[in-house]
Amino acid sequence: MPDPITLTINGTQVSCAPGTLVIEAAKQNGIEIPAFCYYEGFSLQAACRMCLVEVEKMPKLQPGCTLPAAEGMVVHTESPKVVEARKSTLEFLLTNHPLDCPVCDKGGECELQDMVFRYGAGESRFTEIKHHVDEKQWSPAVYYDGSRCILCYRCVRVCDEGIGVTALGLSFRGVSAQIVPNRGDHLECDECGWCIDVCPVGALTSGTYRYQSRPWEMNHVGTVCTHCSDGCKTTLSVRNGQVLRANNRDRSGVNGEFLCVKGRFGFDFVHHKERLQSPLLRKNGQLQPVSWSEALSAVAAKFSEVKARNGQFGVIGSTRTTNEENYLLQKFVREGLGSKNIDHHRTGDVVTLLDALKGRTGALATVNDLYTAKAALVLGADLSQQHPLLAYQLRANSRHHRSATYLVTPGPVREEQFATKALRSNPGEELNLLPQLSDDLKQHASLTVLYNAAIKGDAVRQLVAFCDSLGIEVKYLPLVDYSNSRGALDMGLLPDLAPGYQPLRNPGLNAAQILSSPDLDVLWVVGANPLKSASLAGEKAFVVVQDLFLTETAQRADVVFPAASAYEKSGTVTNTTGEVQRLKHGPKVMGTKSDLDIIALLARQLNIDLGPTTPDRIFEQIRKTVHGYNVALPVVATGGAAPTTPVNGGVPVAVNPSLISPSGDTLFTSGTLGRYSKMLAKVMEAPGQLFKA
Repeated sequence: MPDPITLTINGTQVSCAPGTLVIEAAKQNGIEIPAFCYYEGFSLQAACRMCLVEVEKMPKLQPGCTLPAAEGMVVHTESPKVVEARKSTLEFLLTNHPLDCPVCDKGGECELQDMVFRYGAGESRFTEIKHHVDEKQWSPAVYYDGSRCILCYRCVRVCDEGIGVTALGLSFRGVSAQIVPNRGDHLECDECGWCIDVCPVGALTSGTYRYQSRPWEMNHVGTVCTHCSDGCKTTLSVRNGQVLRANNRDRSGVNGEFLCVKGRFGFDFVHHKERLQSPLLRKNGQLQPVSWSEALSAVAAKFSEVKARNGQFGVIGSTRTTNEENYLLQKFVREGLGSKNIDHHRTGDVVTLLDALKGRTGALATVNDLYTAKAALVLGADLSQQHPLLAYQLRANSRHHRSATYLVTPGPVREEQFATKALRSNPGEELNLLPQLSDDLKQHASLTVLYNAAIKGDAVRQLVAFCDSLGIEVKYLPLVDYSNSRGALDMGLLPDLAPGYQPLRNPGLNAAQILSSPDLDVLWVVGANPLKSASLAGEKAFVVVQDLFLTETAQRADVVFPAASAYEKSGTVTNTTGEVQRLKHGPKVMGTKSDLDIIALLARQLNIDLGPTTPDRIFEQIRKTVHGYNVALPVVATGGAAPTTPVNGGVPVAVNPSLISPSGDTLFTSGTLGRYSKMLAKVMEAPGQLFKA
């Protein structure tokens, strides 16, 4: 690494790496240089001229966003000359600005407003009539007011460089210049809404938030998106118990400011009119609202009766419930009910990989590894559709570090825009094409491999053997589908493995066997919908469901408990890379309870002692008993992502590949939750299509 250089900014000596831009060198040392067009991580524009600084021995002011720091450079960021230049810049920007701050959605968090307060002139020298254009609706999610636009091109760059869609561009010239969408009068894109959040003014506004509130009227709650398994941090803005918007402008979490359409707009299922808000009990063949006491008593009585005669229980857990809820559920089932019949919808083969990697450390990739990896190999996955954060990380790595990306997929994917080499294969036959990439992969010092459910069972071992033959450092990332699919595995929602992948003697029934068992006495479904795509053989089985909506499975139930969503509860979840993050409750839907509370109440009714049942106390128990989860509490408590270290001694369990099936969700679908999101249903691209570049 080259030696740092030293320069002086506002009379203070600072150091930075050679090549660092002056605006970044100042920022690293707590000195702000204002800018509208500059945006960290994207190409330089130098369009707004707000970042002008005075550099001694240079004849005129320089843009700090494109000027590299040099040894001995002396910079002034607040000299009278600089202040006057910024004041003039703002005066020009306000020439045609509508000055409608009282009704603009950006009021209170507008960068132009802040700079005018800081540097603006008290009056304008321009008396001409302002140039005005009508506001346009580009999509259900994005509105554009050209009169407010200051042509910083942030939106254009994040859409092109960050997402790879190129859905925005510039039309006309001079005072008539406007940002325009890629389909004439509408957008055809990922509808991620990032363009709205990066806009420094109120030119781009949100279809869910506009004219709803002001930022100081809301509580801002940092939690984790409940849709896919990437584990993006999302900040919910809540007023009077209702979510009005979601973003991550503080750049906390593994995703920085990035969010896809589901993370930024897919929260509206929380307040859907069909949310269950009362327990339901089947009476005279019909599900009828009852009190919590009556519903819990009915379930407890049935559980006690079946347990007393040694009847057969079957439990199917969720990939969206918290680690604490999953841990308590398996403990309740195994210790309280004496059953081993517990499973969940498996969407990726993590178990076989852990066994194939026994004896190794540091072989599992994190989200950040995708940004720093020298090379990446993607097998079978349409990342932009199913794992948009991981796709964004690879794209950013390619832009910033010139990394290499290799693809083996059934169809065209967006990653081909920057891929080094892309091959086509039939689903499940990806490994057959790997020898064609062997020589290319060997050229790199390290490699990160991402694979989806197409690679499972013995194919995972074959993949590891192939990577071992390359003679380079390799990290693996097994892809799973939902927000806590990885946590469900880690917490032991499996018939043959306890928490931490500890093998069990005499394993129980898996999900398919539970549903097909004619002797089943009780089916308990927590946050899942198995009867959407399967049937229940046990016609006389007593069915208990905990869910947000009256799903196909809930319609068959004898008792339905209204459950809280991930946005309404506290706890932790584990993303597809095995990083633990904290959920924090935001909104509250009347009449619901968290799955943790429901399980604890049932245990109390049955006089089963499960120990402490608060999220914090259960997580302490998880840290002590589940291998790899003894993570640093401060990291999790402050909203960070703490990587786990799974069992390293092998997992002597043969995985049945037929039990692993991907959901097939896209950017615009998300299982049951996606069906109840009005915004995801409104966008023109819904439901989207896999393997479509």
